[in-house]
Amino acid sequence: MNILKKYLYIDNFDTNLIDKQDQNTGIIFRNYKTPLHLDTIIMTRDYCKKNGKKFYLSNNFKLALKLNLDGAYVPSFNSSFDHLSYSLKSKFLLRGSAHSLRQIKTKELQKVKVIFISSIFKKKNYLGIYRFKNLTKIAKNNIIALGGISEKNIKKLKLLNCYGFAGIDYFK
Repeated sequence: MNILKKYLYIDNFDTNLIDKQDQNTGIIFRNYKTPLHLDTIIMTRDYCKKNGKKFYLSNNFKLALKLNLDGAYVPSFNSSFDHLSYSLKSKFLLRGSAHSLRQIKTKELQKVKVIFISSIFKKKNYLGIYRFKNLTKIAKNNIIALGGISEKNIKKLKLLNCYGFAGIDYFK
């Protein structure tokens, strides 16, 4: 599994959780329940940078650019193309999630380089292995498996054509 790229979703600044991750794990700050606090984002950015981890902000492209983050994460419900009008640094990367063929094509038009397809194992938005494989064949981008990944089913990811995996519970 060392070949795969891993992504951890966090919703607050937690040094213990970030410290547990290896250098091959990107951190995505995603919190849709509470208002975004600039201080928290800056502390997380600085901590990730100090520890050599890539840091992405979800659904706030302007702030990610302004704070010079490693990139931004475009969730499946965001179908806006506004971010395409900005000039980007070559190291600024876009990640995004999708649950269907239509959303995958939207993410490709949004210039997202890596698409998180969910949910492979979790019951909500459940795709399963076969539908997941079919969607990855259609997508032109690198694919990340998302949803319900655990120690019990991590070996099944080797059956899939995916670049990596993402989650919350697996990393805790």
